[in-house]
Amino acid sequence: MLIINADDWGRSKAETDIPLACHALGTITSVSAMVFMKDSERAAEIALREDVDAGLHLNFTEALTGEAPTRLREAQSCIASFLRANKFAHLFYHPLLRNAFRYVHEAQEEEFQRLYGRPPSRFDGHQHMHLCSNMLFDRIIPRGQRVRGTFSFQRGEKGALNRAYRTLVQGWMSGQYATPDYFFALSQCLRWKRLDRVLELARTASVELMTHPVQADEYAHLTGESFRAQLGILARAPRL
Repeated sequence: MLIINADDWGRSKAETDIPLACHALGTITSVSAMVFMKDSERAAEIALREDVDAGLHLNFTEALTGEAPTRLREAQSCIASFLRANKFAHLFYHPLLRNAFRYVHEAQEEEFQRLYGRPPSRFDGHQHMHLCSNMLFDRIIPRGQRVRGTFSFQRGEKGALNRAYRTLVQGWMSGQYATPDYFFALSQCLRWKRLDRVLELARTASVELMTHPVQADEYAHLTGESFRAQLGILARAPRL
């Protein structure tokens, strides 16, 4: 099974409209919706009207650009300052922010439910911060939910320590949540020329491919005849 997901739905008008065009072509199967952002309201209306499958894209690092309560802005700003302090901040647990993380998560989940008329069917995070230590250690996302896992890498693509950490996180998450077997980014697949391998994996496993169609190279690939033909072949292929 191949899930082709567009992140940042509702972050801006372009980040709603461009994935929508890909969805109409059948090259996007789902989106991850941001709430309390400038296009969140319109994006939800479009998703409901066009039957676009949307999950919640938790945002702990980027300023809220839509209407939001003052308390939420302040809590989210404190979390963002911590997580943006350095590239390793997400690895450390901040005990003084545990209530802020829970509050921001609950506020965004409630807003998603208000906009979409249902609870989120799955969760992931902007800049993958749903996998930061505060979120994982406190199990803020309820157990049993569908949650995006960590990136899948082959030997040689990342350092041994990086791969070991990701294996540990993925193993823990698999015991708590429903996660795809593999998770890749289209940008990396195009750069490393490994998209064929990803599509082959999807014949026998569940694979999520993260995309950002607002990026010109990704949009060109998602709307190209070659990729659409590959998806057609994959859809017709028998499961092994």
